[in-house]
Amino acid sequence: MRTIEVRSAELFEHAAGVLDVDNIEAVHAMRVATRRLRAVLEFYEPCLDREQLRPVLGQVCDLADALGQRRDPDVEILALTQFAAGATDSERPGIERFIARTREQQQQANTELAAILAQIEQDGLRERLAGLIEPPAAEPVTVAEPAAGPIGDPAAAAPDDSEQPARGGWLRRR
Repeated sequence: MRTIEVRSAELFEHAAGVLDVDNIEAVHAMRVATRRLRAVLEFYEPCLDREQLRPVLGQVCDLADALGQRRDPDVEILALTQFAAGATDSERPGIERFIARTREQQQQANTELAAILAQIEQDGLRERLAGLIEPPAAEPVTVAEPAAGPIGDPAAAAPDDSEQPARGGWLRRR
């Protein structure tokens, strides 16, 4: 489950600069990190505590959605800006209005992303991800006293190895 640890760290490493609307690569990198983390969490789902996993996975998916909503206008603005560079003087004002509307969508998506990031911080997502992969505390082992045999001989109660069923695989006795 080291993979979960690596993908979790990757997610939080990409958080720097993600709210900067001029740094569209930070959004892209964090979005990719959420998809990778989600895939790993879903892969290890049978090995994890479902009650712990469900809210964590939900929050990772919500973050991915918010990053997608923010990424779409970023890509659109880039394409429109490149298109405007080759447009005529009469076409450019219409393209600029379109860019301005897309920037408003970008700002709205950024506000929603900021709220989700704040919620993730408040909910301790980083710590909850770490909690998913912490090994469970070992239960104390108690050693039972051997039962006395029919005549009070403890050895008489010990099982005979020859009566044990054969084990396959790496557990087989040599």
